[in-house]
Amino acid sequence: MKYIVYILYSVSIKKYYIGHTGNLEQRLKRHNAGLVRSTKPGVPWKFIYQEKYLTKQEAYKRELRIKSYKGGEAFKKLIEN
Repeated sequence: MKYIVYILYSVSIKKYYIGHTGNLEQRLKRHNAGLVRSTKPGVPWKFIYQEKYLTKQEAYKRELRIKSYKGGEAFKKLIEN
């Protein structure tokens, strides 16, 4: 199974959300249906970035790494590409 690290953006609250999942399509639907407590205030969310990994552990490590970039130059470069 492949795991995906993803970044979403909410135009309404001008914030990014970083997460990982095994099913991106289903997860995005849950975010936009208001079923995820942490993203409910920002509905609708727009998908802007993804990276694929073979294991959940690799995806989780990368998610944490990207979260550590948030607001910095590395994060800006990542989402601009």
